[in-house]
Amino acid sequence: MNALFKALDDPTRRKIIELLREKDLSAGEIAEAFNISKPSISHHLELLKKAEVVVAVRKGQFIMYSLNTTVFDELAKWVMDLLKKDK
Repeated sequence: MNALFKALDDPTRRKIIELLREKDLSAGEIAEAFNISKPSISHHLELLKKAEVVVAVRKGQFIMYSLNTTVFDELAKWVMDLLKKDK
């Protein structure tokens, strides 16, 4: 859970998540949405992968990134459990 919160703590990574909510994208397609270097995008994608927020799958010569919605389901369950304890 700590890795997830660290991943969500950065506006660039949150924007990547928003982009991937629409459709799976390659690193190059993700980089086109930002005015930062491709190595920086790769770093952000690596942190998102470590937090299991995104999944990377090789398709031909490209690596396609997609959201791992299971992580968000677990986060939502955790928040709901916290809210139930307050009542």
